[in-house]
Amino acid sequence: MDHTFRDGSGRALTDYPRPSVAVDTAVLTLDGDLGLVVLEVRRPNRPGWALPGTFLHEGERLADAVDRSLRGKANVRGLQPRQLQVFDDPARDDRGWVLSVAHVQVVRVDQLDSRFPDSTRLVPVARPGRLPYDHADIIVRAVERIRSRYADLPDPDGLLGEEFTLRELRLAHEAVAGKPLQRDSFRRAMERRLEATGVTTSGSRGRPAELFRRAGA
Repeated sequence: MDHTFRDGSGRALTDYPRPSVAVDTAVLTLDGDLGLVVLEVRRPNRPGWALPGTFLHEGERLADAVDRSLRGKANVRGLQPRQLQVFDDPARDDRGWVLSVAHVQVVRVDQLDSRFPDSTRLVPVARPGRLPYDHADIIVRAVERIRSRYADLPDPDGLLGEEFTLRELRLAHEAVAGKPLQRDSFRRAMERRLEATGVTTSGSRGRPAELFRRAGA
């Protein structure tokens, strides 16, 4: 007896065309004067650069495919990117019908110290270069998501570590936002979400600066 599942039209799952499934990841960080940057990898068989990504293997979880792509193509380990969005334009990939489940993570730049020096690069999110498929759109969407998070919360992804001055916090938020932020307005918006540590440190201009931590941390 045939126990194959069939839908109301009598067709089995194998009767339907299936797309390939890929994962692509926007890893964002702050890098000195460059501001908010994204990790790119050199394409192995074609010219140019791309986001680290790979095709999903049979029986593989999306998170495992993301980890495999970051380790294999960038030598970056220990990250846990969040799902961002499915990019499903049937014409997005010139190799065929491919869905991409895009992921995003914001990390401290030192978490990328192990990356391959010759086949990876960090480039400003506003100038990612000519990328294949819809990788530029993935970066735009990732930046929108991160900027939305940083608009309401003090450094929610821990770019600064556990303790920081208000000036350091504002500069980090300005780098994420891609524009200057009004100092007094920023302070009022963030102070209620911060806890004073009771410790001061010498600021870059020699004046004592109070250290804060995220409230509830």
